[in-house]
Amino acid sequence: MLFKKCITLASLAVLIFSCQSQPKEKWLLGFEKTDINPIMRADSSFVFHDPITDTLVQWQKADVFNPAAIVKNDTVFMLFRAEDNPNAILGGRTSRIGLAYSLDGITFTKYPEPVLFPTNDEFNQWDYPGGIEDPRVVETADGTYIMLYTSWNKDVARLSSAYSKDLKTWVKNGPVFQKSNKGKFLNIWSKSGSMVTELVDGRLIAKKINGKFVMYWGELFVNMATSKDGLNWEPTLDENGELLHSFTPTLNEFDSHLTEPGPPALYTEHGILLLYNGKNLSDEGATNKVPKGTYCGGQVLFDKNNPSKMLDRLAEPFICPDLPHEISGQYAAGTTFIEGLVYFKNKWFLYYGTADSMVGLAIKE
Repeated sequence: MLFKKCITLASLAVLIFSCQSQPKEKWLLGFEKTDINPIMRADSSFVFHDPITDTLVQWQKADVFNPAAIVKNDTVFMLFRAEDNPNAILGGRTSRIGLAYSLDGITFTKYPEPVLFPTNDEFNQWDYPGGIEDPRVVETADGTYIMLYTSWNKDVARLSSAYSKDLKTWVKNGPVFQKSNKGKFLNIWSKSGSMVTELVDGRLIAKKINGKFVMYWGELFVNMATSKDGLNWEPTLDENGELLHSFTPTLNEFDSHLTEPGPPALYTEHGILLLYNGKNLSDEGATNKVPKGTYCGGQVLFDKNNPSKMLDRLAEPFICPDLPHEISGQYAAGTTFIEGLVYFKNKWFLYYGTADSMVGLAIKE
């Protein structure tokens, strides 16, 4: 891949990305994939008693991918998506969220059971049978952890929220748009919540803008929402009362099909930097720069005073599937689906799902 061997220079105050074929931009982050990749695979040895079916389930047997990450006590904690049944088709498995920790950000030890999963509760109508997918996790100023994830009942995907004080015990709050606009957006397809964060004393902390948390979300388009508590959200609307698309796909480019938020966004002096997942179309409008249907990582900058206003977009992807295992597995068209970003030991660690089957890692020195 063109960008894999980019040389990156940075400081805490100014983020600088430099690559031979790319112009220098102060607001861009550059990454290089680690030699050890993937860093996490499926493992059928982990068994969990499923409260819904009342049976033992090998909850990591099929896949582990699409992880969130957070730093706590000089340790990286990863919250990863695990699927159980390898014989089910794409989208037909049940997903649960597992927890793992690492002292170096590369080698992880998994906890034996999932920490967030479908169960016999009031949220079962949204969480089951597809499960709980694709988490993003942030820390608030008071030390609370907020997880935004997809509830998948195999009918409508709904962006949901939960909170925790220790990353192990989570309290579900349900779909994030359940209480807004008289439920108008409860039953729309919603995914991928990327809350805005700021690097404060080496830690990424959820950032309030004009007194509210800000989130980018969506799948086909990047939308925006605001919240007082980080759990219940109000989507940003246009003059007609419909969802305002802050960032949309670009035909004949790597993100011609969709632009989907990645890890929590970064509030910087230059603006709000969102790392996002771009998918290439499979027919008319696709680019030939990357294979059809491929997911690559992109970067877009928003106005920090007007977060719904896009300022600039990196024309080329900064990470794409190019390793053998990244173009195999459950999604053979290839994915580097970015979701977890932490600042750890004076480096940026970017965790991603690959081929919808494994976890990969790229680091910015």
